Amino acid sequence: MTLQRRVSQVATDRSDPIAVAADLSRRFAATAAEFDCSGEIPRANFAALADAGLLKLTIPTTAGGQGAGLETATKVVEWIGKGEPSTALILAIHLINHATVVRSWPAAIATRLQQESSGLINALRVEPELGTPACGGLPATIARRTADGWKVSGHKLYSTGIPVLRWLAVWGRTDETEPRVGIFLVPSGTPGIKVVPTWNHLGMRATASHDVILEDVAIPFDHAIDLQPAATGGRDPEYWAWATLMVAALYHGVALVGRDWLLDFLRSRTPSSLGAPLSTLPRMQEAVGEIEALLTVNARLLSSSARDVDAGRIPEIAESGLIKSTVVNNAIAAVEIALKLSGNHGLTCDNPLERHHRDVLCGRIHTPQDDSVRSAAGRAALGLG
Repeated sequence: MTLQRRVSQVATDRSDPIAVAADLSRRFAATAAEFDCSGEIPRANFAALADAGLLKLTIPTTAGGQGAGLETATKVVEWIGKGEPSTALILAIHLINHATVVRSWPAAIATRLQQESSGLINALRVEPELGTPACGGLPATIARRTADGWKVSGHKLYSTGIPVLRWLAVWGRTDETEPRVGIFLVPSGTPGIKVVPTWNHLGMRATASHDVILEDVAIPFDHAIDLQPAATGGRDPEYWAWATLMVAALYHGVALVGRDWLLDFLRSRTPSSLGAPLSTLPRMQEAVGEIEALLTVNARLLSSSARDVDAGRIPEIAESGLIKSTVVNNAIAAVEIALKLSGNHGLTCDNPLERHHRDVLCGRIHTPQDDSVRSAAGRAALGLG
């Protein structure tokens, strides 16, 4: 049975999260252009995701969640990405955290976040001076020990979803003589948090990824998590697999909906000079075939890689990066072909394809970026570590 047929049969069956996501995707698509134009975050979408149980998707069943693996999670994010990609990105980050990071935290903290599953979480890591933490360096955000806990101060950029977040996993360092680095879990609404509305990007506009300034934000002692000496630790391959595949699935979803718009356009557009739909032209058919090749490769990479992770076959960090880079670049190429085929019709703001193009381009910016991916893969192939 095809996915489309299965979705149509069980779209109201909450036990099938992929079908539920497909149903919500169609609802979210109806207002996606409005949020792209305004830059406002689609709050109602997250209420709908919570009502549908999708915010619990990757929480263990023992903690009241659905215990879904990466294969299901990528399909859910892909569907939501087809409807409203900014919503999908915020959802993806929340699901990634619950699938990997939160589970490794102290039991009391993990249980609290799992029980409050409707409270969205994201990590605040990027800083003005440091840039992306993937390139190394110490955070400028500092936590100072007090009699009652910690006071956290710093400036974070690109805080995706900040207006709807309940939990801020702030990356910072202690003010100790030998600083330790880790996560300082900050509940939103804590005094001292200031959101500066700076997000005004080309695409993914409704993510509301604004700056956040923290000024002596007080948290308890147990909200400092996994503090380690600055030179300790590295990337966790399982987390990296989840993070790269979920982001890739989102942008694959954007490319799929761009492809779908093009197919409708080619079938319905009948120039008087041709006297038949554009879809009858061999050159159009070949170009659509090129799009299909790109998206078929993406679908295979995403599904097989996710199944491997669910089976405990975790890819090396370099491989996960290459998969993300390949899927995102294929998605971008597919939408750009669609733009070439549709001409002015694809570029007008009256049609959604130009929005899909702006959104899909943002896939390149997410860590890991192409240059670091290829450098890491090259070093590994050359035996240079």
